[in-house]
Amino acid sequence: MYEYLNGKLIEKNPAYVIIDCQGIGYFVNISLNTFTALPDKEQCKLFTHFIVREDAHILYGFMDDFERNVFRNLLNVSGVGASTARMILSALTANEVIDAIARGDVALLKSVKGIGLKSAQRIIIDLKGKLTMTEEESSILSFAHNSLKEEALSGLVVLGFSKQMAEKGIDKILKAHPEIERVEHLIKEVLKLM
Repeated sequence: MYEYLNGKLIEKNPAYVIIDCQGIGYFVNISLNTFTALPDKEQCKLFTHFIVREDAHILYGFMDDFERNVFRNLLNVSGVGASTARMILSALTANEVIDAIARGDVALLKSVKGIGLKSAQRIIIDLKGKLTMTEEESSILSFAHNSLKEEALSGLVVLGFSKQMAEKGIDKILKAHPEIERVEHLIKEVLKLM
């Protein structure tokens, strides 16, 4: 129904954004990869996927049509819902997902929270040969170390983790990898840990 939204970025969070389009604020769920590519408080365009359920109307936004296409293909796999597809695209880039499917890398897909052995195998079987690579694109934002922890914590809580569990995971990763400077890398490492 909605192909894209083009407006001013009002609020930006690792799991969602609010975009003002002609005076209407749209709450749009995003992946971590889209979060890193978005500018701060500027005009932006997100390609959207709109899901209508009995109890909710939900918008998902993507920086490019390529990531949206991977998301839509993941939704076609039995047992993979929108939250799981977004989790996959937060832990891995769209190109990494396609590469894992092409190589039959069950272990990589299983490393994503909520994906078990059978789900990983089903994704590979259902999507092998259906998706092709495109050139990798990303303009990645850097964050100061103390806001890095806050952003990662906020993103993990919105993704469904308890605050206490997320904090423990973040602290463990930061102790093991103090060189991490990007929130998306920190969240990806925490997702692998949990």
